[in-house]
Amino acid sequence: MEWKILDTGRRSAKENMAIDAKLLEEMKPDDFPILHFYEWEGKAATYGYFLDPKKLLDLKQVGNLGLCLARRPTGGGIIFHVSDFAFSVLVPANFPHHSTNTLDNYNFINSAVKKGIKIFFKHAASLTLLPDEPTSIDESCRHFCMAKPTKYDVMLEGRKIAGAAQRRRKQGYLHQGSIAIAPPKENFLHQVLLDEAQVYEAMLKHTFSLLGKDWTQKDLETVRETLKRQLQEELTQ
Repeated sequence: MEWKILDTGRRSAKENMAIDAKLLEEMKPDDFPILHFYEWEGKAATYGYFLDPKKLLDLKQVGNLGLCLARRPTGGGIIFHVSDFAFSVLVPANFPHHSTNTLDNYNFINSAVKKGIKIFFKHAASLTLLPDEPTSIDESCRHFCMAKPTKYDVMLEGRKIAGAAQRRRKQGYLHQGSIAIAPPKENFLHQVLLDEAQVYEAMLKHTFSLLGKDWTQKDLETVRETLKRQLQEELTQ
């Protein structure tokens, strides 16, 4: 099966999300599926289509720290793109692995994600797809993707390692995914969260990061390049 690999490089969060939205809008049912890689200009965060970030983030501090915010064309909560690996997949309606069943679509892409991250673990056989929506620690945690696992997330030892959101249209669907490489720095989160109550603690408790808390930018880039190669190999084979 032929795929189109699109790497649009380093752009602002708003540009990255606008590209995904445009790709979905212009996709035709008989097109090739697209694996879209992108990077971020500086610190970035995206939030689900129906979420209001000003209720959860200190927008003055967001501006002071140069954190670029953008709304995703998909749903879900807030994701900080400072220490993750983000990607998108666009699957046209006539592609063999397209399904009208949402779980099948998540299974298709997350199966490739599970295989792709096995390189980091000896015990990767325990990777599973979360079958049910768990209860959030508190109301704030419910709106942060890495503070609360959600249905269909990729789990390892009871913790979330990869999450995603989808938007389906008649011509196909857009899948936007994020793989946890490391937790954002604690001081950074304390500055931008309006109600930091248990969000950081929930991230540490519920997210299985590939790196520990003392990560460096070089560590991030190395893992991102590995994930890019692995995901392309597993998804497009």
